[in-house]
Amino acid sequence: MSPRALLADTLSPLVDLVYPPRCPACGAGLARQVGLCAECWDQLVIPSAPSCGTCQRPFGESGPDDGAICAPCLAKPPKHDGIAAATLYNDVSRKLVLALKHGGRIALAPMLARLMAARLRPSSTERLIIPVPLHRWRLWQRGFNQAGLLAREIARLGHGRLMVDGLIRTRRTPSLGGMGAKARRRVLTGAVTVNPRYAAALRGRHVILVDDVLTSGATSSVCVAALKKAGATSVTICCFARVLDEAIDLRAPPERETPGSTKDPGAT
Repeated sequence: MSPRALLADTLSPLVDLVYPPRCPACGAGLARQVGLCAECWDQLVIPSAPSCGTCQRPFGESGPDDGAICAPCLAKPPKHDGIAAATLYNDVSRKLVLALKHGGRIALAPMLARLMAARLRPSSTERLIIPVPLHRWRLWQRGFNQAGLLAREIARLGHGRLMVDGLIRTRRTPSLGGMGAKARRRVLTGAVTVNPRYAAALRGRHVILVDDVLTSGATSSVCVAALKKAGATSVTICCFARVLDEAIDLRAPPERETPGSTKDPGAT
């Protein structure tokens, strides 16, 4: 056992006494400080086959065969090279995202990243793992980039080499909440670029672009475009929750802190 693990094991009873283990989604008591309660685990919706061969949009049991192309991708072929989503956005995944992003529960990052990494397809070549960037002022206000935390954990799991500042936000943009896809694209045009220090390192490389939620596709579309312009061979989008309301039966539709539905095949 490593010294770090030994220290954590020694202090865990004291931590549990001061901070009783609770499910981060519903608050129910847990045996350990990690994971979810059984009910919340059961409510997570994991995308499954059959799915679109381009964007991995699930078709459902009565849909086309696995690998067929969905209607949005046929109408507007995406620039990305696949989407690896750990869950579909519903009430439970929403609570986990908000706890990490706005609640400061950064200890959730390893668990969410493990679910994301499980959706990544194997690769015979080393990939670069790059998070969707925050503008420096928003990073200063929040104290961390949740996409950066998830990217770091995915790299620790052996899925590639972390390039945490591979992309930079060149200007501060307003919150995208409540905007339609076209408005988001207009606001984000020119707002993300490749870090000049890594321009040469990106040529011919395969990239995993990491974010917490994939909503309309506007943010990740500009990120994918910047990476492809810099010479990246492929860009796979990896997210924890993907907004696809038509793919799941929401028992009680939640209020949207991260609003919008995926109407085009782009990404975040």
